[in-house]
Amino acid sequence: MRPAPTILHLDMDAFFAAAEQAAKPSLRGKPVVVGGVGVRGVVSTASYEARVFGVRSAMPTAQARRLCPNAAYLSPRFTLYRQVSDVVMELLHALSPLVEPLSLDEAFVDLEAGGVPAETAAVRAVGERLRRDIRSATGLTGSVGLAGAKMLAKIASEAAKPNGLVVIEPGTERELLGPMTVRTLPGVGPATAETLRRAGIHTVAETAEAGEAELVRLLGRAHGAGLYAMALGQDDRPVVAERDAKSISVEDTFEVDLTDRTRVRNEVLRLADRCVQRLREAGRSGRTVVIKVRNYDFSTLTRSETLRGPTDDPAVIREAAVRLLETVDTTGGVRLLGVGVSGLADFTQEDLFAQLATEREAAEAATAAAVEQAAGGPEPHEAEEERPRRWYPGLDVVHDEYGAGWVQGSGVGRVTVRFETPWSAPGRVRTFAVEDPALRPGEPLPLVGGAPADGQSSEPAILPKFLSPEPGDTGSVGEEISRR
Repeated sequence: MRPAPTILHLDMDAFFAAAEQAAKPSLRGKPVVVGGVGVRGVVSTASYEARVFGVRSAMPTAQARRLCPNAAYLSPRFTLYRQVSDVVMELLHALSPLVEPLSLDEAFVDLEAGGVPAETAAVRAVGERLRRDIRSATGLTGSVGLAGAKMLAKIASEAAKPNGLVVIEPGTERELLGPMTVRTLPGVGPATAETLRRAGIHTVAETAEAGEAELVRLLGRAHGAGLYAMALGQDDRPVVAERDAKSISVEDTFEVDLTDRTRVRNEVLRLADRCVQRLREAGRSGRTVVIKVRNYDFSTLTRSETLRGPTDDPAVIREAAVRLLETVDTTGGVRLLGVGVSGLADFTQEDLFAQLATEREAAEAATAAAVEQAAGGPEPHEAEEERPRRWYPGLDVVHDEYGAGWVQGSGVGRVTVRFETPWSAPGRVRTFAVEDPALRPGEPLPLVGGAPADGQSSEPAILPKFLSPEPGDTGSVGEEISRR
């Protein structure tokens, strides 16, 4: 354990939903739910305004709609989230060379490795400055926890939510952890918690009192000993700058079970292309292709094929995925499909046959396009333009006359669009035919790029858990949790 709280944990507040509120002025201060919008969708993130109604992450969207029918239900825009995440991670890397990302919106930082003095006042100042810089650069808020161990820093950031900072002073760990539920400790999931509950252990204090021998008897040597150390507030895990991914995969859940074999095959090909895109964005290649098929009855099958060498060639991965699909019976209906690549490497062993086939297909396509153009066919850019199969809520669009906006909803051949930008006032709503040639998909606009509209704020609607200031109170929001 460190003698000073020099491990920082940052967790952005309701990240996906907050980014949507920042991008869409008409949604600020209102409940927003991001996730699958279909009948089988799952909530990815709910804004704090939606959480008041009981909406939570991983909840079925259908249940969320019953709890909060007036919320805005939006499809995720990962392009935007990755752009914002890159900005945040760059700010973290400016603090220290040791940054351990856990997801797009969460990371540990070793401030000691960045040369920050091992003093509470110094690390607090760094944390407060980080929060200001994130707000200035992205328009969003993040919560910061500071402690002498990773586990405690994460607990502190959770206590600081939303938009706060909490410092856990070394020496106060056991007093702090004692009354907390055992689920607070890393590695304690529902099964472990149930095992402990049957033994009469409910809190962290009771876990520590049970002793290492009893926990080993209940949970096994490794898990029991590790949990006992955690219950005492002991966590010597270092901040690791590089977390090597073991696989890269994508998957989709469908609103209606797919029974048409051609449609299933086309979806697998589309997923394979998305997987290759992610693979190349990560600068990796892989040698094992995996498909995942979840049937109508929720039974899930996986099939894999190991190639001769690592590759990121889309033709190779598409062909392997289709071969694997041929081994699966999908006649009963498919609920979910996924394609992944494992056995990752930093280099590619080119498959010459697939490469030649790809080049031949490209040459044939170019020849066909030239012949069609010579015969008076459509221009190349017109042939390549694709209309979306569905105008999903939240999708960025551009209209030739009205400019940038986003889809509020669609159905029965119509699409409703609200025209506004992150720095405008709430915009007007207009409705178009889904095939309107003046309407097309757009790209996410930067969240910070213009003057905010008067009276519009993306501040969280709820104060941090650890702080409910009295009227006129101007004290710092970063009081140590040990002083509560």
